[in-house]
Amino acid sequence: MAKGVRTTRRGFLGGAAAGAAAATTSGMVPYVPLMATAFANNAASDRLRIACIGTGSMGTGDARDHATFGDIVAVCDVDNRHAERARNDDNIGKGKADVYRDYRRVLDRPDVDVVSIVTPDHWHVKIAIEALQAGKHVFCQKPLSLTLEENRLARAAAEKYPKLQFFIGTQQRSQKNQFLRAVNMVHKGLLGEIQKVTVGINGSPTGGPFEVAEVPKQLDWEMWLGQAPLVPYREKRCHYEFRWWYEYSGGKFTDWGAHHVDIAQWALREDAKGKGPIEIDGTNVKHPVPYENGYATVDDCYNTSHEFAVPCKFANGVEMVIDSTSDNGILFEGTKGRLYVNRDKITGKPIEEEWDKDQFTDADVVKLYKGKPFEGHKQNFYRCIREGGLPVSDVFSHVVAMNTCHLAAIAGRLGRKIKWDPATETIVGDAQAAAMAARKPREGFEIPRV
Repeated sequence: MAKGVRTTRRGFLGGAAAGAAAATTSGMVPYVPLMATAFANNAASDRLRIACIGTGSMGTGDARDHATFGDIVAVCDVDNRHAERARNDDNIGKGKADVYRDYRRVLDRPDVDVVSIVTPDHWHVKIAIEALQAGKHVFCQKPLSLTLEENRLARAAAEKYPKLQFFIGTQQRSQKNQFLRAVNMVHKGLLGEIQKVTVGINGSPTGGPFEVAEVPKQLDWEMWLGQAPLVPYREKRCHYEFRWWYEYSGGKFTDWGAHHVDIAQWALREDAKGKGPIEIDGTNVKHPVPYENGYATVDDCYNTSHEFAVPCKFANGVEMVIDSTSDNGILFEGTKGRLYVNRDKITGKPIEEEWDKDQFTDADVVKLYKGKPFEGHKQNFYRCIREGGLPVSDVFSHVVAMNTCHLAAIAGRLGRKIKWDPATETIVGDAQAAAMAARKPREGFEIPRV
């Protein structure tokens, strides 16, 4: 068993046992709304103890949410400003949380039950796997991975530690009236046979050249870089801007793709192991800097794609186009109708005429929630810690969507079509593309193989 594994603290386990007993006697699954106050009002010895690794802008928001379900006992960031701000935030550390620069010191603590990982993308999988090895439940922001290889490593770790929750922050999976409704309509066949899906994710910004600068005193730049190559500090490589450098992320392919590609493949039932596209066409992809053999030839400008249309073909003939010029959202086109959905709206004749009037029930939502009741995104995470079972944003479906996102980036960087075998999860017939499935980490920052 993993070091220090604790499914929950005493009060948490009591709730799980009571729920199980009620389910047995009634023959139905009884769900009591999982309110934050139910956690916050527990005795101190029974509240979950949470550590937040990465407390920048997104990390701060996540930490405030987590704090309603337990006590934030540790905050960690390679930028001291972020960590101190979180420690002294009345809704996070409350002036009491311990501050760390090195996440390994957090994982060494036997009293930490849950870790929230909201670092740059290239750190996600390494920290998540090591957290599982240390017996912690994991909440990890999207996109989970930097490479195709990292997807496999993360899934292997989730399989090895099934009693620990490994939850992905793809919050669109908890938008009932938009994305869940759209997925349900496709699953029910209300749009007929799906022929085409357009996934609008916008293009990355362009920028640069950026000057080399002195590393801020409060920032551990080498630790921030982690497994990535050691390069001079430029302000626009760091913090939020990391998204627009392939060294640390995948640009919009993984930033918004982690959301919309995920929903599209969930609706298409192409989100299970062995599923995914078989051909990805990167011929219509532009980058803001020159490329050679799949790599940028300059190092002082954003280098992720700003303009693209990447058709992805599935074995059943459905085409999904990942596009930078369409409105941000997902358009499903079926033989019976079209449906468009994003975070703000869901539109189309099927919605106007309520084709799903009697086919989008509470039972349908529970099914999409993998047997759990519909509730907030993090509520689902903490319910699954208490009760077990897969969360709505599970690692296994997420890595399948992330495979597609990484394949789109690889095809686009090479400017050609590539073939993918979903069963073996390998790029076929293209040695150069296949070599881009993994990256050699800097010495000392290797990712564990479990």
